[in-house]
Amino acid sequence: MDTPYGSAPLPVWERPEPQPRAAPVPLSREKIAAAAIRLADADGLDGLSVRKIAKELGVGPMRLYDYVRNRSELLDLMVDVVYARIAESARHSGWRATVLAIARATRAAALDHEWFVDLLGARPHLGPHALAVGEATAAALSQAPTVRGIGDLQRTVGALNAFIVGALRREVTERRTARATGTDEAQWQASLGPYLTRMLETGRYPTIARLVVDGDHLDAEETFNHNLTTVLDGITGAAAR
Repeated sequence: MDTPYGSAPLPVWERPEPQPRAAPVPLSREKIAAAAIRLADADGLDGLSVRKIAKELGVGPMRLYDYVRNRSELLDLMVDVVYARIAESARHSGWRATVLAIARATRAAALDHEWFVDLLGARPHLGPHALAVGEATAAALSQAPTVRGIGDLQRTVGALNAFIVGALRREVTERRTARATGTDEAQWQASLGPYLTRMLETGRYPTIARLVVDGDHLDAEETFNHNLTTVLDGITGAAAR
């Protein structure tokens, strides 16, 4: 199907659904995305395949290609379902409240769907709900007192997104590592504590020693919220400079 700009195929969101046909199991892109999300939640993206999705839906694998051309389109649909949930958080009157709500909703969605973090920052997200979240974020930040032009807005949006992606990837990575190794913090300290103690006693790492010895065990959600507000204050306050 051609576009007005040439022969490039239309994105999955702009192509009409295939016409319904008489079949024991009716299909739609919504049903396919929901099944794919269930599988990815259970096994991650590495365990996701058209064959598994077809089996989950009780249809032949070839039927799915009537709705999505390839794995990339499937991922696009899955991601936009998650963004639909995030978009619901953007209904606030103040710009700051909107940005904070979107960032926190993004974290909540990422913790529920860890595979989502693997796709953050790795590929452009251009589905309608992803664009709605991007629009709400940029529109809110454009209202910050020190964001005075398009250049300020570009840098502010980029800095906020970089923080969110980095923070969520680290948190999800730590969760995965803990599950994979079956170790908690106490076990980790018991296994590596003697080595770390010897290294810190050399005196070459005094600041790290303070962090290890005197630092508190920080709650992940509290830390995210604290760092989020710190970053948001910094990027909106520094834009004019």
